[in-house]
Parts: sequence; structure tokens; C-alpha cells
Amino acid sequence: MKRRLPLVPPLAPLLLAFLALLDLRQELRLLADHVTVTALIFMVRSHPLAVVVLLLQPSLWRHYRRSAQDPVESRR
Repeated sequence: MKRRLPLVPPLAPLLLAFLALLDLRQELRLLADHVTVTALIFMVRSHPLAVVVLLLQPSLWRHYRRSAQDPVESRR
């Protein structure tokens, strides 16, 4: 008998995106005031992990949705 997992949104990508935005909040405020190439470069160079996490969000969502839909047959 297949066990169905409840439809809970994947919390790991959501938490990572929230923390990345929290880390970038000052730079995002500066970019909202004046969008410059220098501000973009500074943001990427001073917060590379947060930028990478935000860029990889679509891939993370696909991965976690796929793993939540797969039946857990290999544990038996």
C-alpha cells in the first residue's frame, strides 16, 4: 500500500530564500533608490552565498517537489 505524503510546501527552499533576502536587505534598499552597476557588483561580491541561493531557487523548488512526490519504497 502506498503512503501518500501530506501536501506540505517544501520549507527548506522557503527558509533559504527568506534568509538570503534578510542578508541582502540593505543592498536591496540601496538598489531600490539608485540602480547602478557598482551597487550590483558590490552586492554580488560581498554576499555571494545569498545571491547564489536566490539564483538557484527554481532548481531547489523542483528538487524538493520531486522528492516529496516520489514514493518511499526504498526504505522497506
